[in-house]
Amino acid sequence: MHLRQPGFRRRVMRSLWIVIAPFIAAAAPLAHAQPAWKPERNVEIISGTAAGGAVDKANRTVQKIWQDRKIVEATTAVVNKPGGGNTIAWNYINSHAGDGHYVSIAPYTLLTNKIVGASTLTWSDFTLIALLFNEYMTVSVRTDSPIRTARDLVERLRKDPGSLSIAVASTLGNHIHIGIAKALKSAGVDIKKLKVVAFKSSGESVTNLLGGHIDVVSSTTPNVLAQHQAGRIRLIAITSLKRMPGALAEVPTWKEQGVEGTFSASQGAIGPRGITPAMVSFWENAFLRLSQSEEWRKELAGNFWEGNFLGTREVARYYEAQAAELREILTDLGLAKQ
Repeated sequence: MHLRQPGFRRRVMRSLWIVIAPFIAAAAPLAHAQPAWKPERNVEIISGTAAGGAVDKANRTVQKIWQDRKIVEATTAVVNKPGGGNTIAWNYINSHAGDGHYVSIAPYTLLTNKIVGASTLTWSDFTLIALLFNEYMTVSVRTDSPIRTARDLVERLRKDPGSLSIAVASTLGNHIHIGIAKALKSAGVDIKKLKVVAFKSSGESVTNLLGGHIDVVSSTTPNVLAQHQAGRIRLIAITSLKRMPGALAEVPTWKEQGVEGTFSASQGAIGPRGITPAMVSFWENAFLRLSQSEEWRKELAGNFWEGNFLGTREVARYYEAQAAELREILTDLGLAKQ
């Protein structure tokens, strides 16, 4: 009799829904959520340079902080795969496609190598995890050089672009080469006619500068600091937007000398192609926690690097924009191949 009363079924169904709805709501995210991932065996941090180089040093600092702070509980090891402008290391990483136990801090050549034809691989061939920091380039001369400022350098090279030899390391078309070329181009120098010599390392570049074999050196900041402090070389410009602190405080920027030469090279973290979103999430968080540590801040300050953490989505957009800008300057240098 009651079953036939108007609205009876509706009231029963409403009561049942009130009881079971919370359980359905709680279960829904679980049905779609991926299980958390973490390394289950030794993690290889791949370094594309020999032991002792700047990129290798950064990789080893990452490893130490992860271990000391227990950010990564699995064992880790820095594995050096030098050669081919990082191509050997990159091929090794991608030979482990889909495996989250391989990560690397990738230098700026990840953006430039394919453009200049040095590699078939570029940033989009890997899983981008994060951007970690930017570094700046300096321009130095001997202390007895008649070139005392960036304006002196520009005026000399406007008249005769090939009148001075410029050292870079370790390959033409990399960030060290681009750092000085971009500034000179904006100042009206014909950068295709520059006399640029590539050495194996910035240390070798500075040695040749001191020996009188080279007129100008373009280099990242850590590689010239000791000779600058010893008074053997003069730093005439830096590509940062504003002056750096500490030992580089007296070095003027290109911009304050009237030249649009602001430029930075980024260092990012990558993994093999095809790793899962859960793996990416783990490593993105590991690098984020690294970037927030006091030890990492000291490492950045000691090398005059600028912290610039970007997560996996942001770094993809950043690299895309950078690649377009780099292709333009490398084309102007006559080095773009692809």
